[in-house]
Amino acid sequence: MPAHSRGFTLIELLVALVILVLLSFAGYRGLDAVLQTREHIAKETRKWQHLAFFFSQMEQDVAQAIHRPVLDQGGLTQPAWIGRPVVVADDEAELTFTRAGIPDQGQAMLAPQRIGYRLQQDEIILLRWPFPDQAPLTEPLRYPLLEGVREFHLRHLDINGNWLEQWPSGGQADILPMAVEVAVTLASGEKITRVFALQ
Repeated sequence: MPAHSRGFTLIELLVALVILVLLSFAGYRGLDAVLQTREHIAKETRKWQHLAFFFSQMEQDVAQAIHRPVLDQGGLTQPAWIGRPVVVADDEAELTFTRAGIPDQGQAMLAPQRIGYRLQQDEIILLRWPFPDQAPLTEPLRYPLLEGVREFHLRHLDINGNWLEQWPSGGQADILPMAVEVAVTLASGEKITRVFALQ
């Protein structure tokens, strides 16, 4: 039996230490990649959830569109449905229309509502006026719906099957379009198009 046990040499300890460092570094890189992938998936999931909510909200509103012209702040009659390719004034929107009231949201929401969808600073917002007919200096309430939007375009389908960039057009102020095509281009580059029929 030997008088003393043989230990590790300095070189063996250094080799073991280097191997341990390499394994730790590889483990860290792998864990970091997993965490980054998880964060990316969560971000993408949130983006598509918000997009689905936006289109669902817009589909519900469009389905409830009614032929109810309104009076603007100057007392002039405005069509029930207005589609603008270019927005100028602060209270204008790419799409403005009158929709039926919402019966399960309280007494204040039972009356017809004047709403609009507008792209403002890379975000689509919902405009909601207190009453369909607007008193002087009436300002709409603004609700953010979808952020990270680069472009927001709409087209309107007339009774002859033509897609129009602007509504009303050609003496069709007294009728609603048959459908509306909504095209949203996100800041990340994806373009999503949906078509919603009016009832």
